Amino acid sequence: MKYGFDRLTDRRGTMSYKWDVAEGELPMWVADMDFETAPAVRAAIMKKAEEGIFGYSVTPCEFFEAVSGYFERRHGFRIPTEWMVYSNGVVAAISSIVRRLTHPNECVLIQAPVYNVFYNSILNNGRRVLSSDLVYSGGEYSIDFSDLEEKLSRDETTLFILCNPHNPVGKLWSREELARIAELCYKHGVTVLSDEIHCDFVKPGLSYTPFAAVSELAADISVSCVSVSKTFNAAGLQSAAVIVKDKQLRYRVFRGLNNDEVGEPNVFAMSANIAAFRDSDEWVEELVSYIFENKRLACEYINGRIPGLRANLSDATYLLWIDISSLSDDSVDFCKRLRAATGLYLSDGEEYGECGRSFVRMNLATQRERVLDGLARLERFCNTGGE
Repeated sequence: MKYGFDRLTDRRGTMSYKWDVAEGELPMWVADMDFETAPAVRAAIMKKAEEGIFGYSVTPCEFFEAVSGYFERRHGFRIPTEWMVYSNGVVAAISSIVRRLTHPNECVLIQAPVYNVFYNSILNNGRRVLSSDLVYSGGEYSIDFSDLEEKLSRDETTLFILCNPHNPVGKLWSREELARIAELCYKHGVTVLSDEIHCDFVKPGLSYTPFAAVSELAADISVSCVSVSKTFNAAGLQSAAVIVKDKQLRYRVFRGLNNDEVGEPNVFAMSANIAAFRDSDEWVEELVSYIFENKRLACEYINGRIPGLRANLSDATYLLWIDISSLSDDSVDFCKRLRAATGLYLSDGEEYGECGRSFVRMNLATQRERVLDGLARLERFCNTGGE
């Protein structure tokens, strides 16, 4: 292994949000990796730091060219650079786009259980959450397209936030599923906002499909957000590319981002982004392989050694969605007791929607030693009756 993903890192005392926990606790909750970022990214940041002057920055053409080249190499989709605008992160972009493309009291459609910040971006801006819940059967999730169309057809539904791939369930949407979503949204005049921040974490041998790559129709009615945040463990750089083909729609998004003052990069963001997207493919390949071995190991461990829990080897993300329904229908209480008894800190499923009450989410983007530690703590808790 060239890049040493097994090497333990110590993030305590570094102002890490994830690791702001008590001594002895093991945080496997928020979607933040414990690996050092790619060497090219670190080198670019150090070079920038050596300049010693940290004034206002511009967004150079090289940033958009790096994003475009990366998506062509890794995902077979060359994004025209003129389709892209810069944002201070995917979450900032989502909230701004909700404000710009919808009106107060309109409905924004989601697919629960889904990333909890979607709810915040909708409700905090005076819009209403409308969910077409994913259907859970036999350990797999699917879309109820009849329910989805009924909710898209409502006059008050004007925006659909898609999670592609899906967090927290790890669903990798097929081209056919995405095409059907595009057709239904076009039919009912609904814009698609696709959060594609987890796009690189796909089981080796499979591939993710960018929503805008599905068809001309999908590109025409959509806004997509991508970032170095997850793939390169660089969320603290607060940067993203927002992809919009339609010129008028792109202008509305651009104006919203700039009116909200989230359209200018910090001094390190551009150097880091260019190095990530242009010079780090080999690092990404090794990272993804390492994470999916973690995922395979965790599923095998849970399903073989912890009665009452079920984990499915999902095709995407570094997150494991664990069914605890045989032990509890209250994930909030389960996670509180688990943390108190063992120090293992997981995300309760209820924060992703009511239909997640019987699930917990485990972040496996950490060293294998810590994965095994977390699994052992979980096993001890479940096998001793939650004590």
